[in-house]
Amino acid sequence: MSKSDTALRTISELAEELGVAQHILRYWETRFPQLRPLTRAGNRRYYRPADVALAHRIHQLLNRDGFTVKGAQQALATKSAGDLDPPVKVAPSTPVVSAPAPVSVPAPAPALDLKALQAVRDRLHRALEGDLPSSPARLL
Repeated sequence: MSKSDTALRTISELAEELGVAQHILRYWETRFPQLRPLTRAGNRRYYRPADVALAHRIHQLLNRDGFTVKGAQQALATKSAGDLDPPVKVAPSTPVVSAPAPVSVPAPAPALDLKALQAVRDRLHRALEGDLPSSPARLL
């Protein structure tokens, strides 16, 4: 059984209705001065129908329309809180990144002489076995 549209809602009821956590609603109260629920003893929040409509509007701007908090603040400042028309989106805050410049592919390495590679391998093998003198000049 749900409440009537004119009934006050607690923060837990509104959070469940919107599908967000309670701390999100408390954060929105700090960022959107229009969202001011009634507070009773023990700082319990009670959202009026106008607050519920505004919370739905904020949720739409932030989570469905892709606005940043700052963009949603600007959108709400230019339109009334009860206006549920689709908002005019502000420019995205993320800078547009251009495509990277193409990278030139280096020319293929020249073909190596198989006999020269085998000679280097044999020298390294002898050096590891200790058959060669320790002087580096003699290895080359």
